Amino acid sequence: MRLFIFGLGYSARHFVRRFSGSFSHIAGTVRDPAKRDDLAGLDLHGFTGSRPTDVTVDRIREADVLLISIPPGGTGDPALAVLDDVLAAGRRKVVYLSTIGVYGDHAGGWVDESTPPQSALDRARMRVAAEAAWTETAHGNVEILRLAGIYGPGRNALVTLRGGTARRIIKPGQIFNRIHVDDIASAIMAAIHHRGGGIWNVCDDEPAPPQDVITYAAQLMGIAPPDEEAFATVEMSAMARSFYASSARVSNARLTHELGVTLTYPTYRHGLDALWHAGDGR
Repeated sequence: MRLFIFGLGYSARHFVRRFSGSFSHIAGTVRDPAKRDDLAGLDLHGFTGSRPTDVTVDRIREADVLLISIPPGGTGDPALAVLDDVLAAGRRKVVYLSTIGVYGDHAGGWVDESTPPQSALDRARMRVAAEAAWTETAHGNVEILRLAGIYGPGRNALVTLRGGTARRIIKPGQIFNRIHVDDIASAIMAAIHHRGGGIWNVCDDEPAPPQDVITYAAQLMGIAPPDEEAFATVEMSAMARSFYASSARVSNARLTHELGVTLTYPTYRHGLDALWHAGDGR
């Protein structure tokens, strides 16, 4: 298989590190290839939202699998906006990385893939529109992975505690899911091999209040957790506050029973335990 990735970000890079041997060729986009020494050895292509070079277009046409890991903007999905003619041609597998944020607020209730998206946030509505656009462009052969809050090596509560930026913000009833980046990689590979397309929630087994994660990480480190702060009165950026706009328990039953993914880290405790033993936060 030949793989082309739009957006070599945190999750996509981790996928490549785990499964590069499964592909005969891997190419992907970054904003500036000259500044990405950490991706040496990959076939890198610059992409900033305008029509890419003919070489990049050729790599896209040659790909058997497209992994889409860039967020939509005000004009829709940036790849479709300038490459709709190329991307609509042929029949290739498309894996689109979306977010469980599309479900919106359910006051802590359970949701699954049959739950209609209802988020009031513009960025979540743009995700829903991008999901639909890719489904049409890929002639239905698209696997939509709705990701929970991503954590993993270098990006987790242990690191924020050690850096002094962790906060225990308390909003009564607030609850949501997370997912380790290693389990995201497993879900992407399972989606590539799945036939027929579908929507899958990629999340852990145990939705939990955000302050519980910080408290557990502090226990692993043997330090006192940060003081609690009330959401109603705490100072936060508008973006940070928006993440508390939705509270829901998201089911991963389809991911495990139908897509066949066995989570390596089914709860945040499993994930943080492994990260701590690997040296994160020390």
